[in-house]
Amino acid sequence: MATCGTRGQWLEMWISFCLPLLIVFHAEPISAQVRYSIQEEVKVGSAVANVAKDLGLDIGRLLERNLRVVSGTKQDQFKVNPRDGVLSTQQRLDREELCGNTVPCVTNLKVVVENPLEMHQVLVEVLDVNDNTPRFLDDNCTLEVLESAVVGSKFQVEGAQDLDVGLNSIQSYRLNHNQFFHLETEEFGEDGKVPFLVLQRPLDRENIAQHHLILTAADGGKPPKTGTINITVIISDINDNPPVCGKLKYSITVKENAPVGTYLLTVNASDSDDGLNGEIEYSLRSKLRGLPSVPFDLNKKTGELRVKVGLDFEERRVYEMKVLAADKGAVSLSTQCNVVVHVEDVNDNKPEIDITSLSSRIPEDAPPGTVVALVGVNDLDSGVNGQVVCSVLDHLPFDLKSSPDGQSYSLVTKDYLDKEKMHVYDITITAKDLGTPPLSSSKVVHVDVLDVNDNRPLFTESPYTFYVLENNKAGDSLFSVTATDSDGEENAAVTFSLQKGPSVTSFLNINEVTGAISALKSFDFETLKSFQFQVVATDAGSPPLSSNVTVKVFILDQNDNAPVILYPVSSNGSSEGVEEIPRNMKAGDLVTKVRAYDADIGYNGWLLFSLQQVTDHSVFTLDRYTGQIRTLRSLTETDEAEHQLLILVKDNGNVSLSATATVTVKLVEHKEAFAASDVKRAAAKVDKEEDDNVTFYLIITLGSVSLLFVISIIVLIAMQCSKSTEYTSKYLQDTNYDGTLCHSIQYRSGDKRYMLVGPRMSIGSTVVPGSHANTLVLPDRRLASSGEVRHCPLEGPNMIFHSCPSPCSSLGVSVGLEMIMLRRYAGPSHHH
Repeated sequence: MATCGTRGQWLEMWISFCLPLLIVFHAEPISAQVRYSIQEEVKVGSAVANVAKDLGLDIGRLLERNLRVVSGTKQDQFKVNPRDGVLSTQQRLDREELCGNTVPCVTNLKVVVENPLEMHQVLVEVLDVNDNTPRFLDDNCTLEVLESAVVGSKFQVEGAQDLDVGLNSIQSYRLNHNQFFHLETEEFGEDGKVPFLVLQRPLDRENIAQHHLILTAADGGKPPKTGTINITVIISDINDNPPVCGKLKYSITVKENAPVGTYLLTVNASDSDDGLNGEIEYSLRSKLRGLPSVPFDLNKKTGELRVKVGLDFEERRVYEMKVLAADKGAVSLSTQCNVVVHVEDVNDNKPEIDITSLSSRIPEDAPPGTVVALVGVNDLDSGVNGQVVCSVLDHLPFDLKSSPDGQSYSLVTKDYLDKEKMHVYDITITAKDLGTPPLSSSKVVHVDVLDVNDNRPLFTESPYTFYVLENNKAGDSLFSVTATDSDGEENAAVTFSLQKGPSVTSFLNINEVTGAISALKSFDFETLKSFQFQVVATDAGSPPLSSNVTVKVFILDQNDNAPVILYPVSSNGSSEGVEEIPRNMKAGDLVTKVRAYDADIGYNGWLLFSLQQVTDHSVFTLDRYTGQIRTLRSLTETDEAEHQLLILVKDNGNVSLSATATVTVKLVEHKEAFAASDVKRAAAKVDKEEDDNVTFYLIITLGSVSLLFVISIIVLIAMQCSKSTEYTSKYLQDTNYDGTLCHSIQYRSGDKRYMLVGPRMSIGSTVVPGSHANTLVLPDRRLASSGEVRHCPLEGPNMIFHSCPSPCSSLGVSVGLEMIMLRRYAGPSHHH
């Protein structure tokens, strides 16, 4: 199919370019022209004609000669059957879409056959059918006509549109029956018939303001199709009616004390015209010339008459006015309405207040009775109407003191002022006469309260508690404190400082403006767990006031200490050890135990053991929590004599730290193990005789050191008891601190056995050596809190008792590790 399509496209291009040349150079004609017609909107696939028969082509050779239709448009409306030569529609035919208003609507087709190559022209005319209804652009339209329009005036109306042509297009218009308009049409070339409304009788907006008409357009189809539009004719008003007053005379009585804005009456006039011609404006006209303007205000739109200024019965009793009502027509029409206002006498003079002296700035520590202002009062009325009483609000810390004649008052303070509660007072002084009804007036006195430094700075928290990670960068800001002072201006300016006292303030710095506190050194959780100090906030008043706050700082642990292997440890300090076990060991027997500790706490100090390398995975297993190495199965004669185990010890910190130890396990025969033990005992006996003197001096030295150490501990405990509870040491008291306990680990180098004695084993732990002969049991209580010196008993054969001091964490005492050679002896190959 792809090959045929490519060949067909190439052939069509060849025909298009070479056909003119063939027509010129061939004497015989090879083309013919036929013309057909078909109605639009026929069913797709409808036959037009048999072009093969009309062109005289051999029906039997149509497939061989590749009969086809070529059109010049993008869409092919027609197709030809290559078997019988019938030309039919391939798409919906819409004459209006194909040709618009063009008449006739002709589609030019080319029928091509090959062998020999021929091209014939086929013209298909698409005939119009009445398939479109006349349509107006809008369903409704509005036409505005002046009521003064003369009879015979024409008003054009937008015509309808019909996509059909010829007789199927719009042929006529008709108007519904009415008394004022009739319809006329005129021809306007391509626009066709244009409708006009013709006025046939005079209009009167006051009788009929709108006319509703229906215009219908009809085409010439059979049956005809129609479209309608609703026409609203609005009659525009002309100013032919003057305003008319609702009353001949308006009269009202008002008291002379009526406040400004008091409503008096409404002048009402009407106009039957519409729009601006019927819109009325009101204005005041004084009846007497030369008099000042009337004290009334008239709303020009509503006609409301109100009091504009204060009335005075003594000055004038009656006001006679004319109100002019005029419309807004081009030629304005107007009328006049009479208005009379009678003024009724009342107590109409308000008291007058005069501030003769004022101290507008009063310090907040001014004593009660301080004079703020002198006030004078006056009332133009006489008798009781001229007697005045002044007062201020009761809740204010001010009072009025009257003079003997009652014509003046003193405004004084009646209590101490507080600027922090109220920094400014607007004191309203009210003066009221004794008339009926009484009149009053008021005046506001503004008083500023001057600030006095009477408030200390207040910290937002007390005490402050902060948590800081160890290994902080020296000089970086760790946290900040905030204090506020309710005073104003310089009295509220707060500076911060560290209170002298604990030694920890020597490595802290505080920004005196912002209160940001930074450390001059990096903290180490293992040496310092918490501390506290005092921060002082001082204002800039005179004299300055200050307050202090306690800041408690807790150092948070980070995983910065790698695990330390306690056993095995070789003579050169590496974590390597050798264990000899008999071959008759059974499954589950203990071979040895790897011991380690981590100076961190929590997850950072929680150690896990794992086997990294092992000679034979089927022989030994390692407990991941205790570090015990046990046999997985019974040993046999076929097992290798030596096994090397590489143990990884890691903590559980976010970034895990680890250490490794190597244990070499040698398998020996049961008899060989006892023989080796006897040889070692004999060698030890000889060495003992040779080293008697050395042992004697060693015992003396050890006893002296132990005595001095016990004395030192007693002195330190006494010092601790004498310290105050606020003393901050290198190790601060911490309720969650587990402390450290001494521990001893034995290891062998040749025929000598050594014991490692030192601190840093967790409270509550129990060390059980591989032979189960010697056990170090630690009591389940905190030695640091008791302040006692504890002894660590080491029981079992070939062991000597020694004392181990407990580190007093609250005193900052750290006991180092001591390597003590106890004695030489020959014994089994179990290590403790």
